Amino acid sequence: QVHLVESGGGLVQAGGSLRLSCTASKSISGFNAMAWYRQAPGKQRELVARQTSRGVTNYADSVKGRFTISRDNDRNTVYLQMDSLKPEDTAVYYCNAELLLSGVMIDFWGQGSQVTVSS
Repeated sequence: QVHLVESGGGLVQAGGSLRLSCTASKSISGFNAMAWYRQAPGKQRELVARQTSRGVTNYADSVKGRFTISRDNDRNTVYLQMDSLKPEDTAVYYCNAELLLSGVMIDFWGQGSQVTVSS
């Protein structure tokens, strides 16, 4: 079992910045990928940013140029730096880890962090 603990959410004004952190209970270098998703009220959960173990990164079009995913393998932590925040970024943000086990991809999730951007 893998535990993901998130921190760093909160309330910020439009144009401001926040950094989310996600610390895993085991080495993140062993995961196929680490990612951040978000879910706004009444909407489906959507991928925000994803980084593979080889460093390949992709972002949702809505956050390109504003958000950056990064990792610190020594700290077993992945980050989401969010700049130039907009009210439409308001959502619960979830950390995700993909682990390939015996040919089966397994997803682990953090508890979620509320991010609220005021206009």
